[in-house]
Amino acid sequence: MTLIQILVLALVQGFTEFLPISSSAHLILVPVLSDWPDQGLAFDVAVHVGTLSAVVLYFRHELWHMSRDWLASCRQRRQVGESRLAWAVLWGTLPVAVAGLLLNDVVDTTLRSPLVVAWATIGFGLLLWLADGKGMRQRSEHQLGWKDVVIIGLAQVVALIPGTSRSGITMTAGLFLGLTREGAARFSFLLSVPTILLAGGTRP
Repeated sequence: MTLIQILVLALVQGFTEFLPISSSAHLILVPVLSDWPDQGLAFDVAVHVGTLSAVVLYFRHELWHMSRDWLASCRQRRQVGESRLAWAVLWGTLPVAVAGLLLNDVVDTTLRSPLVVAWATIGFGLLLWLADGKGMRQRSEHQLGWKDVVIIGLAQVVALIPGTSRSGITMTAGLFLGLTREGAARFSFLLSVPTILLAGGTRP
């Protein structure tokens, strides 16, 4: 990879990560359209870890309270403050952690296709549009039930398909489950913290 390619792809990642469009899709399509070699999944994960710092910085107060209260709940064996939300984030991450380990080779090779990216982007973009129009938008992320958490966690597994926005698909699930736009977005970005950390930790 050249320095120009690295800089361009890093900028693409930075601009697209926080929108409900797939940054991974753009990291695949830009090299195809520019006649560059595929940089591979390891590079994609590396730039995702870079944008994780922005999420941690923005949610630093919430993450601190969640971590503190989660540790307190483990010691006291009862719900403490934000511990319920912390547990929801951890349980919501479990499905994609398992699926990522099992499907790593498929994601790294077979699914890195412009055709897969195109159809996934169109299909799940339409699904997000439908969820935004049909969702009840009455609950915050603090009102999620455990069934809701499992559904959103399973939706996040679909984001292993390039072209499927991780934030977009989890927000879609949240909206269909009755979360407000703000609640769906906040829970989605909180989910990104352990998810990206796990992805970064499993790459060579």
